[in-house]
Amino acid sequence: MQTQPETAVTTIQTEPVAGAHNAVAADFNILGRIAIQDDNQSFSGSFRWQHLATGDEILLFTPLGQAVAEISKDHEGVRLITSKMEAFYADNVESLTQEILGWRLPLNGLQFWIQGQHSPANASQKDLNGKNQVIAIRQDGWRIHYQDFAQSQSAAAPLPRVLDLTYQKLKIRLVVDDWKVE
Repeated sequence: MQTQPETAVTTIQTEPVAGAHNAVAADFNILGRIAIQDDNQSFSGSFRWQHLATGDEILLFTPLGQAVAEISKDHEGVRLITSKMEAFYADNVESLTQEILGWRLPLNGLQFWIQGQHSPANASQKDLNGKNQVIAIRQDGWRIHYQDFAQSQSAAAPLPRVLDLTYQKLKIRLVVDDWKVE
């Protein structure tokens, strides 16, 4: 059931936190679905994302469950392995996914946004609804709109279930089917 987006009651401007350029979000493991669209392509499938303080591992799958890419990030950098078992390396997830997959994955911010938070490393604007729940974040050129929340057994507050991310003409929709916050 699709609900109408809520109207912002309050908008909060946040400033970067000193020394937060290496901040890491709380650990989580999620399963979900992803849809990507821009002027040149569209893709939909599923994903599994394990985020730990030491790094990230994201697996992207076709709707039929075939592997599309494995993206790993740790203190040494980023690795992307394609379905053809080709490995690519870079320092930055956004530039690597743009080059290999044709769209940017904003992993540094997304580790926070997926949990309904802004990244403390950069300034942001957050829109809150009447229940003081985040319904939108604008940060690093991205607009994140929260369409739905779900209660998780492993978290005290409801966690985002449906997120729409927009960066210029790129649109990414994430639907989280299973949350495990560690």
